[in-house]
Amino acid sequence: MDNKIHLSVVIPAYNEEKRIAVTLLDIDRYLSQQNYSYEIIVVSDGSKDKTVSVATKTGELIKNLRVIDNQENHGKGYVTKQGMLEARGEYRIYVDADNAISIDQIENFWSEIKEYDIVIGSIEIKGAKVQENAQWYRRWLGHLAKYMIRFVAGIWEIKDSQRAFKLFSACVAEDIFPRLKIERWLFDVEILSLAKKLKYRIKEVPVTWINSGGSTVTLGSYVRSFIDLARIKWNFITNKYKINGNK
Repeated sequence: MDNKIHLSVVIPAYNEEKRIAVTLLDIDRYLSQQNYSYEIIVVSDGSKDKTVSVATKTGELIKNLRVIDNQENHGKGYVTKQGMLEARGEYRIYVDADNAISIDQIENFWSEIKEYDIVIGSIEIKGAKVQENAQWYRRWLGHLAKYMIRFVAGIWEIKDSQRAFKLFSACVAEDIFPRLKIERWLFDVEILSLAKKLKYRIKEVPVTWINSGGSTVTLGSYVRSFIDLARIKWNFITNKYKINGNK
């Protein structure tokens, strides 16, 4: 019998007791109808609420769910890296706990992952749809930050670098994720910057993104992000990623 897992879905979670069960059931409902094997991994980032117990209880209804309970908060980058390296799938995707991009949209990724090394969801290209009610200044700051990050990080050609819903083959994930140094917000940018340096091919695919609200992004978050951006640049300069020009 072939015990290989085709797809791993990694969900970083921090204080998501109100949303995690719905997200897990929605993902499992879709994947259970597909003709491939899968696993779902929830990685709690030191949640202070009942995220772990709710996810574990929901696991009674889901056959291939694993819950990793970190006692301390490290950051979304830390737990995403942890989940992607714990995963056993031939393909691995990480998604947000709020289910902002529904898992069925992975259908549009399979044909692309045959040609590209990494396929990422994007709301900044033709065909994307966005539903959100963010204040105008949040949208303005977000767009400004995106342009600055793309320029400084050297990934100008990538329109949407920080959306969750990024799909990797196992070998690419196991090459990139052990190198990551950023533990919080800007780890997505670090991933793509590394991928470009390692000469992996990246494809953006339009997605429908529904912002359900409850954002924890503040002005301080933007400041910390730019500090992390400087750290990424410094890590490349000092070769902390141990890149020698070859994959």
